[in-house]
Amino acid sequence: MTDTATAGRERAPTTLFGRIGAQNISLLIALAVLVAIFGALRPDVFFTPRNLINIGLAVTILGILAMAQTVVIVSGGLDISVGSIVGLSTMVLAVAAQETGSIPAGILAGLLAGLVAGAINGLIIVYGPVNAVIATLGTMSAFRGLAYLMNNGNSIPITGDSLRALGIGTLFGLPFAIWLLIAAMAAFIVFTRETVVGRNIYALGGNPTVARLAGIPIRRYQISIYAMSGFAAAVAGLVLASRTMSGQPASGSQGLELEAITAAILGGCALQGGKGTIIGAMLGVLIIGVLNNGMILTSVPTFYQLLAKGALLILAVIVQERQRARSGE
Repeated sequence: MTDTATAGRERAPTTLFGRIGAQNISLLIALAVLVAIFGALRPDVFFTPRNLINIGLAVTILGILAMAQTVVIVSGGLDISVGSIVGLSTMVLAVAAQETGSIPAGILAGLLAGLVAGAINGLIIVYGPVNAVIATLGTMSAFRGLAYLMNNGNSIPITGDSLRALGIGTLFGLPFAIWLLIAAMAAFIVFTRETVVGRNIYALGGNPTVARLAGIPIRRYQISIYAMSGFAAAVAGLVLASRTMSGQPASGSQGLELEAITAAILGGCALQGGKGTIIGAMLGVLIIGVLNNGMILTSVPTFYQLLAKGALLILAVIVQERQRARSGE
């Protein structure tokens, strides 16, 4: 166990600034360049407090998904089903709230649905055994179909001030949703940097054979990691439901999972596992958020926006692979 924990410490960040490294510095520079470009193109709008808050709100859901995706990728896996779980969890929340007349019961049901969906992914991957990409690609379609079946493809309205407060409420001038993202980021950072389980996840992704020999229960870890990913998707669904005040079966179908993967890879996650940080993923999220916001403000057509996002993912993978080749990994 000692060797594995040590490997985890070497992979995980040891200090906040000690592991910033070239990757995150490059991301900060890229973010600054994007801010400068769009700020110069739309100086009347971009730097206004309202627009900056809009950027924060826009990346809340993506940020939660990207941090969970980072943990999955670090463990050596990949979860393509998170967008569908977002939609499924909003529908379960809406149905449960409608049937029980209780928003807390609906929230609990929605979160539980995400947890169960993630655990199903883990069970299929571990006991199939099925490749993570294939397994979650299949469940992505299955969970989406289940969400549509719950109300014949129609949305379900939700009534309740307690849920609406999450969508429109503020604390110290910032929306509750942004505070939720900040709290989630702090929790993920502590989990990956300061806990034995977090360090073991790095070791698991870095060298599964050594992790197994060190006594780490790999199957239990893998199932738990995918369950966590599903739960995080349900939390993202909760945020979305609080804004739309409805269960939307098509929620998350607009490439959320690909944006989450893009943000994680931009942040330095290695698709082979064992490498990646929450701070890097959040920098990737901010880059995507600023890019999306800037393209909308400058009236870039939707098709070109999709092209830019796809190119960003390909570029991130190319840069990562070249860095990996130079380091001899």
